[in-house]
Amino acid sequence: MKKRIISMLLSVAMAATMLVGCGGDSATSGEVASGEVQEITWMFWDDLEATEDLISLGYKDTIERFNKDYEGVYHVTPITTNLEEYYTKLNALVAAGETPDCFIVSPGPNLDVYVEPGITADLTDYLKADGWLDTFNGGEGAFSQQTYDGKIHAVPLNIAAACVFYNTEMFANAGITEMPTDWTGLLDACQKLQDTGYTPLTISAGTAWCLSMLAGYLCDSEGVDLDAIDAGTAHWTDANVASAVNKMVEISKYFQPTAAGDTNDVATANFYNEEAAMLIQGSWAIAQINGANPEFEDKCGVFAFPGTDGRVIAKSDSIAMSAKTKHPEAVIAFMKYFTDDTAQKYTAEVGGKIPVTTVKYDETAAPAQLAYVMEVFGNAKSTFGFYNESLASTEAGSFFDDVMVAIYLGSTTIEEGLQKIEDFYTENVWNK
Repeated sequence: MKKRIISMLLSVAMAATMLVGCGGDSATSGEVASGEVQEITWMFWDDLEATEDLISLGYKDTIERFNKDYEGVYHVTPITTNLEEYYTKLNALVAAGETPDCFIVSPGPNLDVYVEPGITADLTDYLKADGWLDTFNGGEGAFSQQTYDGKIHAVPLNIAAACVFYNTEMFANAGITEMPTDWTGLLDACQKLQDTGYTPLTISAGTAWCLSMLAGYLCDSEGVDLDAIDAGTAHWTDANVASAVNKMVEISKYFQPTAAGDTNDVATANFYNEEAAMLIQGSWAIAQINGANPEFEDKCGVFAFPGTDGRVIAKSDSIAMSAKTKHPEAVIAFMKYFTDDTAQKYTAEVGGKIPVTTVKYDETAAPAQLAYVMEVFGNAKSTFGFYNESLASTEAGSFFDDVMVAIYLGSTTIEEGLQKIEDFYTENVWNK
């Protein structure tokens, strides 16, 4: 299934016309003249000029530091878009032969599809050459989600855990004194919040992976085994999957009325603008929340999604290098800036995400929410990935996302929707 990436890339090639001319591949056809500045490109999923997201602003600072320090030698130009369109535009550039010299990726199938066709470079030797690898927490173990056949194809920049963010003032007003630890407790909290006049939960079904993040937590809490499903020894039509999706439908009555059309940004804004009491989101939301409404930090609590027996969804932003870049030294130098002490201290102290290196940071300077997330992460028995990034392929992940939205909207029943996923796996996974 994953081998279909080449045809997928070619199918979007026409979309690249808006972006042609800014990639790394086309600039690599000739040798760089002696003394000429080596120009590279980096692609990211946020507008660095318009954003209020504190992590994105930290990335902007990294670019500025790099360009200043390497003035006259190396220079990086960012290619930016938004999260919803990111992979479509990146794939268009790849198909047009304009692959950026380096680009942000997520672990799992979203990285597989660039590794298998040889789009990304092997970074193992670069990481081991001068002790760079040793600066990461856990050493080589920090790259488990970025390693394929023993070769590292991306560098993690931070770690985020998916949690429940909640408005402490709204919870107090609703008489909720203890955080929910199981499904019944979560529903009870939602009902108390609604009875007090609050919208209990804001979520995006307009950005499908947000809804499927909730579905993924519920599937995991019901014991759904993705490895067994991939092997064909468990099925999407099994009772535990149906039970998980039924819970998603059950809690959806507590969503904001506009959830069907709200994007991730809008759903998050509903929370920090105090239009809803809870937000289920990755801890990268700390940077968005505090960047847009710094005064809300004091009201923003965090607890682990209940009922998962200590398992937490976790992921990292990672950066990959094009296998075709003619400027690998420049790219590696740039990538190291994302993991140096300055960048990693910013990640924790300002952005509120978990650093990937052994850097020491001032915990008192970090956002209050980071301490809560660190507690959730530290108490986790194990972690697992987003469902749309953990299924058999990117196509399978997208199909799952779309079916969850369709079930939420009521355009298909739970039974019909799960049968559609089962049929997809029969055709595209088990019989391949």
